[in-house]
Amino acid sequence: MVYTVTFNPSLDYIVSVEDFRLGLTNRTSTELMLPGGKGINVSTVLGNLGIESTALGFLAGFTGKEIAKRLDKMGIKNRCIWLEEGYSRINVKLKNIDGTEINGQGPKIPEEKVEELMQQLSELQEGDVLFLAGSIPSSMEDNAYQKIMELLEGKGVRIVVDATRDLLMKVLPYHPFLIKPNNHELGEIFGVELTARESVIPYAKRLQEKGAQNVLVSMAGEGAVLVAATGEVFEAPAPQGTLVNGVGAGDSMAAGFMAGYMEKEEYLHAFYMGIAAGSASAFSENLATREEIISVYKKITK
Repeated sequence: MVYTVTFNPSLDYIVSVEDFRLGLTNRTSTELMLPGGKGINVSTVLGNLGIESTALGFLAGFTGKEIAKRLDKMGIKNRCIWLEEGYSRINVKLKNIDGTEINGQGPKIPEEKVEELMQQLSELQEGDVLFLAGSIPSSMEDNAYQKIMELLEGKGVRIVVDATRDLLMKVLPYHPFLIKPNNHELGEIFGVELTARESVIPYAKRLQEKGAQNVLVSMAGEGAVLVAATGEVFEAPAPQGTLVNGVGAGDSMAAGFMAGYMEKEEYLHAFYMGIAAGSASAFSENLATREEIISVYKKITK
C-alpha cells in the first residue's frame, strides 16, 4: 500500500484574474477548487496513474469536510485525523500573476493527535511506500519527519521525502529511499549556484553519501538528474511544451518516479516517468492525467 502524509492539507482556490489592479476590485476569469497540499497532490497523480493510496494527516472545520468530500469523490482513501478546533487552510493561487500564492496557516495540531498519527504509521509493513512531503506546521515539533523515520526504521518501508534544507538533511541518516530537491534547494544546502545538469551531480552524490539511497533533482526547464542507489547517473533535458501551471509539478515528479519504479523496478524507467509526470502537470491546467503523462513519456523515450 502507498501512503501520503500531509500535515497541513488545504483547499486550493485557483483563479485567473485578467488585468489585475492593486487596490481595486478584481474579478476572476477562471476558478477552480481542489484539495491540496504536497502529499495530497502525490495521491492525486498516483490515482490518475491507477495506483491506490491512502492520505494521512489532519483535517478540521468546514474546509476539512470539503477536502474529505473531494478526496472521496476522487477515489483517494482518507484516514486523516479529525481536529476538534480550527479549520483546514484555504490557499489562494493567482496562476496568471507570476505564480503568486496566498497560503493559509491551518489549525493547531495537539500533541495527542500527532501521537494518533504515529500510531497509524506504526501499522505500515514491509513493501509499503510512504511519502513525506512539505513543511511542518509551527504547532508541531520540527523533528516530526525524523521521528517517523525512526519509528519505521528496519521495517522495509520505502520512504520518499520531499522537503527542504534542515528538514531534508536531518532525515538522511535514516536512509530514505528517495529524496527530490530541486537545483535551487540543493544549491542552498551547499551554498552554491547550480544551473547546469552536470553541476548538480557531485552535490547529489554528497547527499547520497550522507544516507539518501536515490537523489532525484528537478531543474524546471533544464530537465532533471537522478543519482541512483546502483551508482548509475541519469540526466535528461526537459521535454518541449508550454508552461501552463507550475503548481504541483514537483509533487507529480515524485509520484511519477515511484509509480514507474513500482511498475518495473528499473531506475531509468522510473526516471523517465518522473520527468513525464512533472512536465505533464506543468503543461496542464490541473495535475496531469494518465493520458497526458504517457504522451510526454513517449516523447522522452522515442
